[in-house]
Amino acid sequence: MKKKDNKDYISYTRDNCRLCLSKEVEMAVNMGKSPISEKYVDKENLKKIIPKVSLDLYFCKNCYHVQLLDVVNPDFLWADFTFKTSRDDKLIKHFEDYVDRVFKVQKINKQDLIVDVGSNDGTLLQCFKNKGFNNILGVDPASEIVDQANLSGIRTIKGYFNLDLAKKINNSNGKAKIITANNVFAHIDDLRGILEAIKFMMNDDSIFVFEVSYLLDVVKKMLIGTIFHEHLSYHSVTSLKIFLNSFGLDLIRIERGPEQGGSIICYAKIKKSSDTIDKTVIELLELEKKEKLDSIETIKEMNSKLINLKTELNQIIKKIKDEKKSISGFGAARSGTTFLSFFDIGKYIDHLYDDNNEKHYKYSPGDQIEVLPTKLINQNQPEYLIILAWIHADKIIQKNQNYLQNGGAFLRFFPKVEIITK
Repeated sequence: MKKKDNKDYISYTRDNCRLCLSKEVEMAVNMGKSPISEKYVDKENLKKIIPKVSLDLYFCKNCYHVQLLDVVNPDFLWADFTFKTSRDDKLIKHFEDYVDRVFKVQKINKQDLIVDVGSNDGTLLQCFKNKGFNNILGVDPASEIVDQANLSGIRTIKGYFNLDLAKKINNSNGKAKIITANNVFAHIDDLRGILEAIKFMMNDDSIFVFEVSYLLDVVKKMLIGTIFHEHLSYHSVTSLKIFLNSFGLDLIRIERGPEQGGSIICYAKIKKSSDTIDKTVIELLELEKKEKLDSIETIKEMNSKLINLKTELNQIIKKIKDEKKSISGFGAARSGTTFLSFFDIGKYIDHLYDDNNEKHYKYSPGDQIEVLPTKLINQNQPEYLIILAWIHADKIIQKNQNYLQNGGAFLRFFPKVEIITK
């Protein structure tokens, strides 16, 4: 393992699997190096160099886990993190439904403790609070977001969830009945440490519920938009079962959903002979076996398909530029940095348009493309808009019919490359 030299390091490289610690890891998808996303800078800081770090995906031959081995310093990664869950109406509705589902699996009293790891601005905990559960606690490393959560009445601790913090929480609050970790269980390098801390906060009546992007969907649908430096792990049920079992936990239920192109909600309890393993776990284990998700060759197929997609997209963009037509991008999210870097198309993009006013008139990491408000699209009327906010593509096209009516065209590349006109 390439060690962290000091606390100011930018990144380091593991030489073993973060789940089982095996050194039998092999590169499966060559994503190359990408600027660290979310590092948008204002005009005065354009000379600031945003580091590039590998996004290559590796496969563990021992437990079949797929992961990044290059790890960005979390203090640097999350220092100016701008994504807030409360901005996403679709995510709020998902969390409301998520809470209802948890209650169907786990009985809970109003005084029982609920802990959310990686709680962001407290959106999920607010859903529990709306149901009358006030003994709630969030943990998140992003300072500004934690401050916002506390101001809105969601008790939140700033920090990384580890065994020391778990002990402090336990001393003042006791064990948790429900522990959640949504779209963060893929973000942590020391997953063994966090699982140890989570188990410490549990007793036989507790449940650990977490949602992650599902590897099978990533591979089958080529979800390159889910690959960025925050996402260190790409989970399968097969590798998760091995990992949880090694800590004395059992996967008792899994629910598959459409979030982020394909996700799984996993329910885990301390292993007891009396617990029943739901058929959903067994069915997905069988499906993964059928789809050969435990074979590196299956993951490598994604690499070949991505190379073909890159070739096709660049041919289309080159034709557009040969015709002297303008192209801008729609979306300045984390995945946009991955797209611009992997497809090597940043040099063709005039502007990025985004709804997030915290990014307006700042410049993207790497390619230094200026971000403009979406209200300027019809005024500037770029001839083509490539949709980088891939997960919102249908919504973006629907909301921007005036742009199409005025002769503009959307270029999308998921689930396939296509040009959309009026």
